[in-house]
Amino acid sequence: MEEIKNTPIVEEQDLNEILKIRREKLENMVKDGKNPYVKVKFNRTNLSTDILNNYEEFEGKEVSVAGRILFKRIMGKASFAKILDGKGSIQLYLSINDLGDDYVAFKDYDIGDIIGVSGIVFKTRTGETSIHTTKIELLSKSLLPLPEKYHGLKDQDTRYRQRYVDLIANPEVKNTFVVRSKVLAFIRDYLNNLGYIEVDTPVLHTLEIGAAARPFKTHHNALDIDMYLRIETELYLKRLIVGGFDKVYEVGRIFRNEGMDASHNPEFTTIEMYEAYSDYFDMMNLIEDMYRKLAVAICGTDTVTYQGVEIAIGKPWERLTMIEAVKKYAGVDYYSWATDEDAVKCANEHDVHLEEDAKPTKGNVLIAFFDAFVEDKLIQPTIIYDYPVENSPLAKRKEDDPAFTQRFEYFMYAREMGNAFSELNDPIDQKERFVRQVEAKRATGANAEVDEDFITALEYGMPPTGGLGLGLDRLVMILTDSPSIRDVILFPTMKPIKK
Repeated sequence: MEEIKNTPIVEEQDLNEILKIRREKLENMVKDGKNPYVKVKFNRTNLSTDILNNYEEFEGKEVSVAGRILFKRIMGKASFAKILDGKGSIQLYLSINDLGDDYVAFKDYDIGDIIGVSGIVFKTRTGETSIHTTKIELLSKSLLPLPEKYHGLKDQDTRYRQRYVDLIANPEVKNTFVVRSKVLAFIRDYLNNLGYIEVDTPVLHTLEIGAAARPFKTHHNALDIDMYLRIETELYLKRLIVGGFDKVYEVGRIFRNEGMDASHNPEFTTIEMYEAYSDYFDMMNLIEDMYRKLAVAICGTDTVTYQGVEIAIGKPWERLTMIEAVKKYAGVDYYSWATDEDAVKCANEHDVHLEEDAKPTKGNVLIAFFDAFVEDKLIQPTIIYDYPVENSPLAKRKEDDPAFTQRFEYFMYAREMGNAFSELNDPIDQKERFVRQVEAKRATGANAEVDEDFITALEYGMPPTGGLGLGLDRLVMILTDSPSIRDVILFPTMKPIKK
């Protein structure tokens, strides 16, 4: 039996011979007037799962299916084969009595070739649902052999680079992306039912803002200006709130010219939503409710297992201020620091280091303690709120404590999953924060500008607004138990291989 999972590892010399043979087969087909690439359509009546899941309905009836040959077993005047379509695989029975010359041609087909067949549904003596083939067509010739599943596709790098082959050899991989599509559809339905409007905002921006993320830079020839791929969708969405939309969201492709690891890819997807006349507590309630319903809809339960750990999405999420979280996990009380110098001294005593460009303030020290002691403890869904103003340039200050902002992030499996604010709508405060942010970025040697047009929008007046952004890729990782962000992005960013 010639079968994909039993194909031996192919040495380079053997591979060259296989390629030569397959190309010769193609050349002979073309000479005989049977070029497989001229086929433009095949009328399928059913997919494999339709037949396999409803055998009683299809028994004895004629069907037409199409797919890629996974294996074939030649037994003289009769043969068996299995093809893979978009839903699964199904067995074919083929004989010279039914197919004549087409059977002879089939015997020369290769694993990986795409065929269309018509025939009668039946069960073999072993009880396997099959199609007794009465007609067969070669729809596309495979010039490259499929990799051997248990060796050739063990290398993750190859799987990510050649996802099209990964999907053929590992059908379970496709399910991850089916789930991703369902997650996105659910979130859209959820927000639409709440009265949100989906919008699209520019991917190309004309200035580099002062945010910490580093953008990708390009050049527009006609305008002769540098442009930047967006690092967020936030500022344009809030312009729409100014313009009179009460509830908007965007499923946005984001680009950040930064490092790569198991939870970071330079190109990723966010969903950002903004609601006028709401605040960050409303966003907390929204995200908890949405995640519970989403988990049940996708996984059938509101407790999911991720990397061997049960994540109780359905239970009430713990809510801690950043001050409370640092006190709980680091044993350090922010309120014991009378001055910035006290905070820095405490950090040194605990071997906690500030970021290089961070000023030695109480707020920055609190953030450093959170990063060092807290984040890796947040396995169950947890909301951390009331962030220092130092790292929250777009969030509204707390009225009773202006050193902190109405911001929260939520965490699962020690990983930040989303970010939310009561949005800053004071144009004077916003410009001051933008200026400080730009100055800090320029001090590192990077370029940055204040988004004056956004300030102008705020000067027209933006109502009190709650906003939230979540990472779609990290969410799908949790729901599909995928260890790497590359497992949930069809074509993750890869360094090119030098030929």
